[in-house]
This record gives sequence, C-alpha cells and structure tokens, in this order.
Amino acid sequence: MRVLGIETSCDETGVAIYDSEQGLLGHALHSQVALHAEHGGVVPELASRDHVRKLVPLLHTLDFDPSSIDGVAYTAGPGLVGALLVGASMGRALAWSWGVPAIGVHHMEGHLLAPMLEESRPDFPFVALLVSGGHTQLVQVGAPGHYRLLGESVDDAAGEAFDKTAKLLGLGYPGGPALARLAERGDPQRFRFPRPMTNRPGLDFSFSGLKTFALNTFQAHREEPNIEAHIARAFQDAVIDTLIIKCRRALKETGLSRLVVAGGVSANRMLRSRLREMADELGVEVWYPRPEFCTDNGAMIAYAGCQRLLAGERGAVEMEVKPRWPLADGVG
Repeated sequence: MRVLGIETSCDETGVAIYDSEQGLLGHALHSQVALHAEHGGVVPELASRDHVRKLVPLLHTLDFDPSSIDGVAYTAGPGLVGALLVGASMGRALAWSWGVPAIGVHHMEGHLLAPMLEESRPDFPFVALLVSGGHTQLVQVGAPGHYRLLGESVDDAAGEAFDKTAKLLGLGYPGGPALARLAERGDPQRFRFPRPMTNRPGLDFSFSGLKTFALNTFQAHREEPNIEAHIARAFQDAVIDTLIIKCRRALKETGLSRLVVAGGVSANRMLRSRLREMADELGVEVWYPRPEFCTDNGAMIAYAGCQRLLAGERGAVEMEVKPRWPLADGVG
C-alpha cells in the first residue's frame, strides 16, 4: 500500500509518501520558524495561512503519479484547529478526487512510530517517551494501535517549559534549542533545581514549577557573570534527570527492555547522552528517529496512516479535527 501523508498540526508543513513494501519514497518539509520568530512564538492565524500557501507547492516537489496512491493520511489532532483544518481539507479532497480512502492520524502516534521509518527499527513491545513542545508522555506500545498511557505531564510539557524558560532568559525563538546551546557554557555545579514529582510514586510529570524556580533564581542573581548560562544548565539538568528517572521506572514497571524516544526534545544532545548511560547501566536498548524526523514531519503521518489503512480502518464520511485529543482516546 502506498500512502500520502500530510502534517499541518502547528508550525511545520510536511508531506511524504510511504510504501508498505518499499519504505519511505520521498518527503518534504517547510518550517515556519522565520515567520513566527519576530512574534516570539507561534501565531495560530499566521500558521494556518502559511500552510495554505505552502502545502500545494510542497506536494508538487514529491513528483508522484496520483494513480499510484492507495490512501491519504493527514494529522487530525491534536494541534491548532485552523492548521489542522488545512491539512484535513486537502487530504480529504485529494482522497475523494483520486477515489482512495482517507484517514485522520493522531499526531503523537506519528511521533511514537517515527523510529519505524528506519532500516534498523525496534521490535514490539516497547516503552515510548514522547517529549515535545506540547506533550510529555510515557506510553507502553504493544503494536501499532495498541497503546497504554503510563504517565504524562500534568501541566507544561518539557519542550514548552524549555521554550518559556528560554524566553525569560532573553533567548530567541525557538527557545528550546537556544537554551540547550547556552547550557553548554553553564557551570553544572552552580545551581541545583528541583526534580519535580520524582520523590513520589507514579510516572506523571510536572515542569511548570521549574519555570518559576528559574525566574526566581535569575532575579536573585541577575548581576552574576554568565548567570543566564548557569540557569540554563541547571534547568536542562533538572528536566533531563526527571525524564531519566521516569524512564527507569517505566522500564522497571513494565519489565520491557526497549525504549523509544521521539518528539522534538528527543534531539537534545545531553538527553541522548544521559539515555545512553542509562541504557548501558540497565542493559536496555534505546531507539530514536533520525534528527529530521524528531520534529513534526509528513513521513511519520504517512507511516502511521499506512498501518491504519492496512488494518482495514477508514476515516468517517464527515471531516473532523480534534485540537485536544488524548492518545488513549483516539488510538488505544
């Protein structure tokens, strides 16, 4: 089965074609970082309009024969409602005109399955850490479509906390990568921030309080040389330690020996280094998507949609997008 995938959940326009026999045949991505940078964050209306402008030209770059397409997958949620509607409208229109089925895909299921795009891929079952700007979740994955939510953030996601802390430190947009770069110049011994919710049982996360802790620390030491870098390092260490502690617990509780880490924050070099150390200590395997598939992209949607269509699923007649869509409700 050959599937066209469309991703327009937030600030990246992605398209791809995935073939169940031949693998990924092509993909293209347009980032809106430059568009939103002057505003210090994503402006939903601007994001939607840019998806409208860029989606058709991106599709043309794939240079494919429409008659070869067996299905269309698009991101149906969660995300910005206007942005989701652009991709859903295009996906359903193309599927209708080509006479093929269409299916809406959960954005986080796409991230969760992104490592399956690689030649070397994890076997099922595994534990997945989904860590991005909008979500931080631990999920037990039995097979495509068979997921059990183990824990999630009760407030800010890790990526969101990175961006907000970067903003209070005066860093540009996108803030997460900028904070990670600044942290490399910080002294790891200067400050120690709390590791939230690690002193109690469970696998949920909370990162909102770390922003306040960072702000208070900055205000108390703002005259200190290199203070921004020291705070960035302490903040990043706290987030990463928390993620590592919770991953250890999830692997122990499930008895599994494979961990998949996906989402934009999974590209963080310090996180990957610490996960390697944990993997060596516990004797487990850790898997990631390639860097270009850590952030939002059409390839992961094409793959996830292909698995759904192969299983016989089809989208409803009416078009529906879900700005808020718990993973367990949509695909479990």
